[in-house]
Amino acid sequence: MPDHTVDQHPRRRTDPHRASAIIRSPCGPLEFDRAPGERPVAVPAGPSNPPTKTLFSIIQAAGWPIWPLILCSVIALALIIERLFHLREPLVAPPRLTDEVVGVLRQGLPPPDVVVKLEGNSVLGAVLAAGIRAAVADPRVHEDGLRQAFENAGRRAMHGLERYLNALGTIAAAAPLLGLLGTVIGMIEIFGSQAPGGGSNPQLLAHGISVALYNTAFGLIIAIPSLMCYRYFRARVDEFQLAMELGAAQLLPHVLRAVARSGAAA
Repeated sequence: MPDHTVDQHPRRRTDPHRASAIIRSPCGPLEFDRAPGERPVAVPAGPSNPPTKTLFSIIQAAGWPIWPLILCSVIALALIIERLFHLREPLVAPPRLTDEVVGVLRQGLPPPDVVVKLEGNSVLGAVLAAGIRAAVADPRVHEDGLRQAFENAGRRAMHGLERYLNALGTIAAAAPLLGLLGTVIGMIEIFGSQAPGGGSNPQLLAHGISVALYNTAFGLIIAIPSLMCYRYFRARVDEFQLAMELGAAQLLPHVLRAVARSGAAA
């Protein structure tokens, strides 16, 4: 007998006159299943990607309080590069310089052109040249006079080595405060824009607070590297100060003996 059972879930018949098309749109690809003369129905093919935030858009959203932070970041970067270049060991305290000067002094006081060359060699060379120049200018100089000449030259050298370090330390200390100030100003503007009697939008309020926190984050991004570089430069300056003190102390008796030999020869 033929089977007259009715299919409870009939399959959808494919109309040969129907066509499938995909159209691109700003919200993503839209798929249309249509037949001739039928109005297309849009079906989203997938979720659209959220817009990505660029650095310029973040700066615009953070408002005017972020511009002092940008200025501080530029100044801090310039100071770090400048100090990295000038606080190099060959420019400040070459390792073998003191021994070479001691070898020259064993033959007597050097001529003025050698002293000028030593002064332009490095910062340590300028300190050692100051003591030798004092001995050449006054052959009857005593130990206290030579020690005073070395100390004065060392103070001038330390002033040059510590240049701009206070400015870098100030930026490291002030950047978080500037960022916090920008966040507070942003939150004041957000809460002040809410209507007194009307309801507030929690999503809009949360977005405004997150934008205001950009200033605090940017301030910390500036302060942390600045503080690390400031501590590193302070340690380098302390090392160079110790090297100059030891070099002057090592050279002092040799200068006195060279002065005594030149006086006896005269």
